Amino acid sequence: MKATFLYTLLILFFPIFGYTQNLTAKEIIKKMDDNAYSGQLSVTMKMSIVRPSWTRKMELKSWADGSDYSLILVTSPAREKGITYLKREKEMWNYQPSIDRTIKMPPSMMMQSWMGSDFKNDDLVRQSSVVVDYTHKLLGKTKVDGRECYKIQLTPLEDAPVVWGRVLIWVDVKENLQLKTEFYDEDNDLVNTMLGQEVKEIGGRILPTKIILIPADEEGSKTIMEYTSMEFDAKFESRFFSTQNMKRVR
Repeated sequence: MKATFLYTLLILFFPIFGYTQNLTAKEIIKKMDDNAYSGQLSVTMKMSIVRPSWTRKMELKSWADGSDYSLILVTSPAREKGITYLKREKEMWNYQPSIDRTIKMPPSMMMQSWMGSDFKNDDLVRQSSVVVDYTHKLLGKTKVDGRECYKIQLTPLEDAPVVWGRVLIWVDVKENLQLKTEFYDEDNDLVNTMLGQEVKEIGGRILPTKIILIPADEEGSKTIMEYTSMEFDAKFESRFFSTQNMKRVR
C-alpha cells in the first residue's frame, strides 16, 4: 500500500520536477524578465550617483506597460524636476521643462549616460531585450550571495540594437532573480557589473530592491538605484504613454 502511494507521488510530481530542472537558457531569462517587468507597472525609486569626491541624489517615478511602453519622471532635485523620458516601442523621447521642448532621441544616443549616472539611456527604457535580441547559453550553476544561480551567457544577434559583445547574467534558481550581470564590449573587456541586492517582497513579488551599477574602469564610482514602491497591477491606457502626457504627468 505504501509502495503504491509512493509510486503515485513519483508519477504525479516527476514531470513537474523534470520540467523545472530542464528549462532552456532562454526560458530562464524570460522567466527572470517576466518576474521583474511583466504587466502594467508603477514604480517610485531613489538614485544615488557616487563619485570619489561627490555624491548626487535623485528621486524618480516610472510607469511601464510590458517592454514596449515606459515613462520616467524626475521628481527631485528641484532643478531637474519635471524632466521626462518616454519609450514607445522602438522610439525614445525626452522632455525638458526648462525650455519646454520635447526631443526625439536617435538610436545613437542609447548608449549615452542617463542623467550623468552610470546607467545608459538604453538601461532605463530597455530599448533592447535580453530575451529577443540575444542568443542564450547556460554555462552552469554557481552561488551569488549564498543563493544558487544559473550562469547564462548572452550573445547579441547580428542585427540587434545592442552594443555589448556579450553579457553574463546570474539568475537565482528558486526565485528567478537577476542577482548579478556583467557587460562586456566587443573586445571582451568588462565594462560594467550590475548587482541586485536587498531581496525582499515588494509589490507582491520577491525582487532585489537595490541595484548597484559599477563601471570597471572608474575606481570609486557607482550608481545605486533603490526601489521604494512597486505596483504590478497599475491601471492606465496606452495613451498614457504619449508625448503630450510627458508634460502633464506627475
